[in-house]
Amino acid sequence: MLIDVSEQAATRVERKERTRAALLEGTLSLAADRGFAALSLREIARSAGIVPTAFYRHFSSLDELGATLVDQGVRELRLALRELRRTPDARLAETVRFVFEQVDGKEDLYGFLLRERHGGSAALRGAIAVELQLIVRELVVDLSRIRALDTWSHDDLELAADLIVSTVAARIADYITAAPRDRPHLVDTAIRQVRLISLGMAAWRP
Repeated sequence: MLIDVSEQAATRVERKERTRAALLEGTLSLAADRGFAALSLREIARSAGIVPTAFYRHFSSLDELGATLVDQGVRELRLALRELRRTPDARLAETVRFVFEQVDGKEDLYGFLLRERHGGSAALRGAIAVELQLIVRELVVDLSRIRALDTWSHDDLELAADLIVSTVAARIADYITAAPRDRPHLVDTAIRQVRLISLGMAAWRP
């Protein structure tokens, strides 16, 4: 009987990916009760059905595992927004709705990130803060291209961008815990809030 080496390799890769995904899912489930900083490598490994030493075949440390979750959430959202900005005439309401579309199906992940944004793990807090700051900076670039904001300083643009990002993040926190029937209203509220901010920006005198 001939053994297909390439098929065996593919099977190993698939198995490794499944285990890696199980580690991430197990972390989200465990952290929902106690927070990431309170978790041990041993119990995360157990949640994926592997021994603790096997954990290191997938992640070098718990910090790397946490950083991977940040990548799957905030970083992927940032890159998706960057791609959206390449769409001609992408409007404010469409952009805000797009953000919430990225959250759909990833409620556990975004709930985890929003909690850990102010949680007990310094490394995870730092990773989330870096990605959020990158979103703010990219929004600053977008705002700087608006003719009406030509006279604004970088600090004022960053202040406005940070306010917009913080406002949408707060609505995402409501969205992921809301009943499905209430979610459209929360998205509309986020759009109205961002519009209100933009109206305030028009009246702002640096």
